[in-house]
Amino acid sequence: MITVTRFNKTQLVINAEWIETVEATPDTVITLTNGKKFVVAESVDDVIRRVVEYKQKTFFLNRVINESTQNDDK
Repeated sequence: MITVTRFNKTQLVINAEWIETVEATPDTVITLTNGKKFVVAESVDDVIRRVVEYKQKTFFLNRVINESTQNDDK
């Protein structure tokens, strides 16, 4: 999940996994896979940075939680 800011200064949390496109039109528009669009105050680069940070955190957490090399499915 990433936090972005609408133009009315309210914050919005978006599931980064659902982002389909981020474009500057010149305002930054985030389009989700369900077609919903959000115009946000952050730049395209800021949104991308936040998504990358989110992905890195989730990958790291997954590696820490699943550090066993043995399959424990029974």
